Amino acid sequence: MSGNKKILVVDDEQDVLFYLSTLFEDNGFDTITAENGIEALELAKSELPDLITLDITMPEQSGIKTYRYLKNDINLQNIPVIIVTAVGEPIMSVMNEFAAFPEPEAFVSKPVNQKDLIDIAKKLLV
Repeated sequence: MSGNKKILVVDDEQDVLFYLSTLFEDNGFDTITAENGIEALELAKSELPDLITLDITMPEQSGIKTYRYLKNDINLQNIPVIIVTAVGEPIMSVMNEFAAFPEPEAFVSKPVNQKDLIDIAKKLLV
């Protein structure tokens, strides 16, 4: 196994999973992927990634619910989370969904600005 930082990419769209994981790998990170929140929590527990990117709108378990589970788990709560979403609502209304929990480390809108996302990830993984 390499000494690279590991990022868990969570999105229900296969093309987004491929795009983001390729982007991170091209920039020196290792990636694992999950297609829904339930799978993401299982992988987070078994793999203990250094960073998680999390979509909000997913079937089976929303990104918001997944985020709440992450922040309630003593072994996972300190993993930084970047919310990557195409949610069209104003960001403040989305932020209200995270009330009573620590705010995610970053929000990135789809379509993703590659440089911005990599810069955020590198900053969080210093």
